[in-house]
Amino acid sequence: MKPILTVAVVAVLAAAALPAFAQNAGQIARVRGGASCPGCNLFQAALSGLEARGLNLSGARLRQADLSLVVMNRTRFTNADLRDVEAYGGVFSSSNFSGANLTNASFVGAYLEGASFAGATLTGANFSGASLARASGLTQSRLNQACGDEATRLPGGLSIPRC
Repeated sequence: MKPILTVAVVAVLAAAALPAFAQNAGQIARVRGGASCPGCNLFQAALSGLEARGLNLSGARLRQADLSLVVMNRTRFTNADLRDVEAYGGVFSSSNFSGANLTNASFVGAYLEGASFAGATLTGANFSGASLARASGLTQSRLNQACGDEATRLPGGLSIPRC
């Protein structure tokens, strides 16, 4: 193999071994400190127990983040990647999830009163025991892609398949 070709092959293999979208520790620290961070890479962020209201996390990548037991009222998650998020017992009153991807997210026991879900992807999301009675933007067709249980509270006229 020619030396130039060898260098090119090694460079491609080295780049392939690196995670393409690794988390950004500095951005995670900013959010843990209560700062907004729209568009940030918070992949797998450990934010459990965080109390930070009114943040702007629009367009942020929160995939596989731990949001369990957080208090994030009035937080903007518009167009954010929340796939596979663990948000057990989180409080998200009046938060905006419009256009967010909540695929396979777990909001078991979460408080989501007044939250907006217009255009959100809910495929595989678990809302067992969640309080969504005053949430907006929920449609029956989107809820049919999610699941819940007998303790899930929804706006009148809507139902959710059992998990």
